[in-house]
Amino acid sequence: MSSAADARSKNRVAVVTGGGKGIGRAVASRLACAGAKVVLSGRDRSALEEACAEIRSEGGEAIWAAGDVSNPAAADALLEKTLEAFGSADILVNNAGITRDNLVMRMSEEEWDQVIDTNLKGSFLCIRAFTRPMMKQRWGRIVNVSSVVGLIGNPGQANYVASKAGLVGLTKAVAKELASRHITVNAVAPGFIETAMTAELDEKVREALKAQIPLGRLGTPGDVANAVAFLCSEEAGYITGQVLSVDGGMRM
Repeated sequence: MSSAADARSKNRVAVVTGGGKGIGRAVASRLACAGAKVVLSGRDRSALEEACAEIRSEGGEAIWAAGDVSNPAAADALLEKTLEAFGSADILVNNAGITRDNLVMRMSEEEWDQVIDTNLKGSFLCIRAFTRPMMKQRWGRIVNVSSVVGLIGNPGQANYVASKAGLVGLTKAVAKELASRHITVNAVAPGFIETAMTAELDEKVREALKAQIPLGRLGTPGDVANAVAFLCSEEAGYITGQVLSVDGGMRM
């Protein structure tokens, strides 16, 4: 059930990139539970359809738009579809992301470019598109999904780390640009989260990861979604340019 605070999100329109699976899907569901109308974007049409059907089955409003946010035309088309369907665009959650792991000495330019283009450039393109209606209405919430590795580094992920660290800098710069229009821009930095990727890890590796986390468990997509929902709420209106770590205390 939605809380009284959640009810304040009613009739807001939220766009979640990478919304078909994992953290993005949990964020979209959480915002829908808070009363927002949601637009999910991504490349996997079947996953998007399934996520939207789940939200609708729980009484929410959701549509999807397939596309690659690293393409400027796709980012603009996502905005157009959102405005056509719901008439406004109030919340943007930049969650779309990929990995192409390799040691830096073996990493190809293609592996570098693919990750930077999706994770960092895609967020920039969506921010550029969606700030236009937000500035006109003088209200907006933008949340970028970074990562704990963007704050501490990780071997074999130079491209991914650079993209997630770049999101932190992008968050702070855009927060300063948009604050006068009552648009907040923040980031969340998830730690080790239970996703399809971590589910494939060897049990010894999982136990080693847990040993690094004071709370003694991997996080869930819902843990991240709750943090994002707060940053999108009215209650977070005096918070901008911040990075909220959702990592079970791993980085304290």
